[in-house]
Amino acid sequence: MISKKTGAFLGWFVLLLCTGTVCFFLGIILADLITKGWPALSWEFISSGPTEGMTTGGILPAIVGTVLTTVITAIFAVPFGVCCAIYLNEYAKDTSFSRLIRASIRNLSGVPSIIYGLFGLALFVQGLSLGTSVLSAGLTLGLLSLPYIITTTEEALRRVPASMREAALGLGATQFESIRDVVLPAALPGILTGVVLTLSRAAGETAPILFTGAAFYITGTSGALNQEFMALPYHLYMLSTQHQAIEQVRPLAYATALVLLIVIVLLNLTAFYIRYKHRNND
Repeated sequence: MISKKTGAFLGWFVLLLCTGTVCFFLGIILADLITKGWPALSWEFISSGPTEGMTTGGILPAIVGTVLTTVITAIFAVPFGVCCAIYLNEYAKDTSFSRLIRASIRNLSGVPSIIYGLFGLALFVQGLSLGTSVLSAGLTLGLLSLPYIITTTEEALRRVPASMREAALGLGATQFESIRDVVLPAALPGILTGVVLTLSRAAGETAPILFTGAAFYITGTSGALNQEFMALPYHLYMLSTQHQAIEQVRPLAYATALVLLIVIVLLNLTAFYIRYKHRNND
């Protein structure tokens, strides 16, 4: 028989070994990406559009398109997702129907992103006649993000002690006032962290925007919501697999991947900073 102390040590060792293995290979990937992408990264690359069939120039239209779709995703998904989570956690009774809704939301989190892309094509592009555009892509990414925002927000609300709600109600506050003034401020760090992490995931998605508005090559940055657009993940996909001169544009592909990685890392650091700041304020 293995003692508890030995079992705990073995578990800790296996966990440390798995973590170290993942970090080792992640370090190799990051080192390869940085060494091959950094030489092609410059201010001109970030601030100019592609030229000569994307063999030269920069990625400014792709950056603008990624920002626009992420903003539309946030406008559509965040208020609706947070309100749904508040209703499920604070108002809905624990019935078979509410449990079915929660199970459905969690199942939607596991649906492949390409399915959301096809659904967005059928609903927004064709059904609502929005066409292939920034708006269609942003709304599709909003649908993709909704289950994650609802789940993370509900988990953040559950961590708020019931005693805080009871104290607010005991002082004469209504349920709405207790949620607005007590529960939401206490759960805000967890909600914001989940939202930012979800938006960073949406910013790196390729499949949903593939069918709903992403374009191969656009030189301008008009910012119109009813037009096709370039996006960093789709631009990277095209440079890496579909370009007629893959070897020639490979440095640009590495630089694009590095920019996308920096954007996602900055979003994740923002989430951690928000959580850390609100915890300190509390």
